Amino acid sequence: MKGVGNHLARIAQYGKQIDFGKTATDYGRYRAGYPDELYWRLKAFGVGHARQRVLDLATGTGFLGRGFARDGAYVIGLDISVPLMLEAGRLDREAGIKMSYVRAKAETLPFKDGSFDVVSAGQSWHWFDRRRAANEARRVLRSGGRLAIAHFDWIPLRGNVVEATEALIMKHNPKWRLAGGVGIHPASARDAALAGFDRIETFSFDVLASYSHEGWRGRIRASAGVGGTLNPDQVEAFDRELAGILKQSFPEDPMRVHHRTFALVASVPD
Repeated sequence: MKGVGNHLARIAQYGKQIDFGKTATDYGRYRAGYPDELYWRLKAFGVGHARQRVLDLATGTGFLGRGFARDGAYVIGLDISVPLMLEAGRLDREAGIKMSYVRAKAETLPFKDGSFDVVSAGQSWHWFDRRRAANEARRVLRSGGRLAIAHFDWIPLRGNVVEATEALIMKHNPKWRLAGGVGIHPASARDAALAGFDRIETFSFDVLASYSHEGWRGRIRASAGVGGTLNPDQVEAFDRELAGILKQSFPEDPMRVHHRTFALVASVPD
């Protein structure tokens, strides 16, 4: 566990250099939403039902929260990036969905105790001061409320496009800390337990997501290792090289890219 903790600390430290707002357009256009199956499974744990009050931490462009809003929940998306939330509003309007947005940090939530039925965090828990974020989530949840942490990670396998893409990111950005992920995030269960949550459960399932070459390039430009940290000239050089790799080594277009969906659900004791 100590090794996992050190790795997560390095990721959180790297996260301080990232500004996803620089890549808000690509982020909104190319980052894939969560599979419908995630929402179906979460409902069985009491997460995402109509009329629930949901707070979506580090909402970005609203991809996780928008699925809850689509199913009738009242969702507030919280983020520190104004450009991402503006892009989220545009996507809401396109989808005919209404969400509200607040600029704040997950570690210092501007809400009263017991204000929400659900606190969610999609593809973001590793960027937080996790102890403080878990304690704040518990504080703003009502008795019996749920914490839901979700991830939708690409999975590098020998010879696949993810492996090749990660190698290229490391070439252009040696400080990147997220290569070689397996899409399972056990440390979040410990975070929830230490914050006083109970009935902690996790599940995962794999998906082959479809991307055009253009879509995969946009997805990677919107990642922490590329658009979130590199300058525009560096991003352009990276993107040009990735286009060449796709054309030469992965000519299928669209192509299927291995992803793993992981979720944790924990409850505030009644």
